[in-house]
Parts: sequence; C-alpha cells; structure tokens
Amino acid sequence: MIDLIQKLPKAELHLHIEGSLEPELMFRLAKKNQIEIPYKDIEDVRNAYNFTNLQTFLDIYYAGANVLITKDDFYDLTWEYILKCVEDNVIHTEIFFDPQTHTERGVPFEAVITGIKEALADAKEKYGITSCIIMCFLRHLSQEEAFKTLEEAMAFKDDIIGVGLDSSELGNPPSKFKDVFKTAEEAGFKLVAHAGEEADFSYIYEALDLLNINRIDHGVQSIKSPELMQRLKDEQMPLTVCPNSNIELKVFGNYKEHNIKELLDYGLNISVNSDDPAYFKGYINQNFINICENLPLTEDDIVTLVKNSFRSSFIDDELKATYLAKVDLALQ
Repeated sequence: MIDLIQKLPKAELHLHIEGSLEPELMFRLAKKNQIEIPYKDIEDVRNAYNFTNLQTFLDIYYAGANVLITKDDFYDLTWEYILKCVEDNVIHTEIFFDPQTHTERGVPFEAVITGIKEALADAKEKYGITSCIIMCFLRHLSQEEAFKTLEEAMAFKDDIIGVGLDSSELGNPPSKFKDVFKTAEEAGFKLVAHAGEEADFSYIYEALDLLNINRIDHGVQSIKSPELMQRLKDEQMPLTVCPNSNIELKVFGNYKEHNIKELLDYGLNISVNSDDPAYFKGYINQNFINICENLPLTEDDIVTLVKNSFRSSFIDDELKATYLAKVDLALQ
C-alpha cells in the first residue's frame, strides 16, 4: 500500500500555506525579521504541537505566522511546501492563504499574494506542478472585515480562483458570512467553506444552502444525518477530508475511529488532504499511510480517493482528464 500511495500522482485541495510553516523555517524567519517567538528551540516548538481542540491549535498557528513579514518569506514558505509536493508526488495543489492573519499585523496584501504566486509559478516551471490559490476569510472576525479583505483581493482577482472560510468554527456559523459569499460569487470566485469539522452538521447545511459552496472542507460530521449523507451522495459534493488534522485536534479519538472509510463506502466524493501538515505530523502521503494502517481500506479505495482529488479540483476538464490518465498509467 505504501508503494501504491507513493507512486500515484495526486492533487491536494485542503492545504493552509501558513500551516506548512515548519519549526526550522519559523526560527530562521524569526531571526531574520527580529521577531520574538515563545520557544527557545525547535524541540520546544514540536513539544507545543500537542493540541486538545481546534482553538489550542489556532493559538499556536497565529503565533507562528507572526514571523512572516516580507514577500520573500511567503515565497520561502510556499517553496518549502512545493518541495514536499515533489516528495509526495502531488502534481496539482490548491492552496489556502489567510490574508487577514497578515494584514492585521501591517503586512501588505500584495506581499503575501506575490510571494505565494511567484513560488507557485516557479513550481510549474521547475516541476510541472499546477496550482490554484484560494483566499480564506477568518470566521472569528466580522463579515464587515471579510468584505474589506474581498475588496483588497479584487486587485489580484486573476491570481485568486476562490474564497473560503476557516478559523474557529464553533459559534461562527456559515450564515454569518452569507452576504460576502454572495458578493464573491457575483465577482466570479469559486466558493468553499470549512464546515462540519468540530461543529455539527447544521453548519454543512448552511454552507450548502446559504453560501452556495462548490466544495466542503472537512464535512466529517455529515455522518450524523442520513438525509445530509444522501444529499451529498446525490450531488457528489466534494468533501476535503484531513485525517491527521482530525486526530490531532481530537475530532476522533484515534485513526481506527475515523469515519473516512464509511463516508467513502456510502458513495460520497471524498479526498485526502493534509490541512496544516507542519502542525499535524505529516504531509499528504503520511495521511494516506495513517488511514491505510488503521482502517480496512483497499487498493481500489486509495485509487478512488486519489481520482476524487482531481475530479473535485478547480482545473478544467481537459487537464482533469490528463491527470486522471496519469493515475491510470501509474497503476500499470
């Protein structure tokens, strides 16, 4: 199975670029930018990566992001992730970034998007990796602030394919952002939203019916509603599931309890992703390995999960067909 996971080309659809900030780069940038961080060494950082829920992770995630200041910092951050893509045979990636995490600290929007964009352009040139950029609104902030961020993003519309919704889920339902999502949709952005990770399945219904999203990020709580499960199956609504994240943030007690196999067997459109890999102990292949070692997944299941990642991506049908053919070729 590990050989199969390694040799299959794949797409990643749920990856927060700030969540790929490894401790080594965090220290390097902190030193360069003269930013105080609350850790004395790399081991100290890794020891801090023991979370009890989403919020305990977010506190550390935002502290880590403080070291990202210049365009070059965002380039280096993105390039390090691209090198992991090369290792794990990821040939297409759709990257989330959180502009508000940076603009609130006085970092210009342009520095963030330009650094990310330039690294992705180099990834295409050097490794043939294709990519899209999705801008997320922080749901613990107000819709008014989301509107300001959307306005800033319009100058870079050609570089940003979609908008998403992330950060603290509980108490910040999708309905809070209904108007800004409608405006984003009218402007031509694709729409995604984190829903049904820690919060109940009502958040998934809101994301579908009030935000009119194209893809659900996480969505594992859907299993608690037979009606919702049937709807997701009928619509083949993509769910970008992140196994390591769900274990590290205690959504499930352990990998054997994870419901990804049940969701897949029901006929839902599931893909495997790494979410915030520097914090959650592994990039995409490690996520695949962890579920394979703990759940009765077959080789056909792995192939389906990989093919779903391409089918659910925001690339055109021609490129999808090319990539799906590459998967079939790898199986020969």
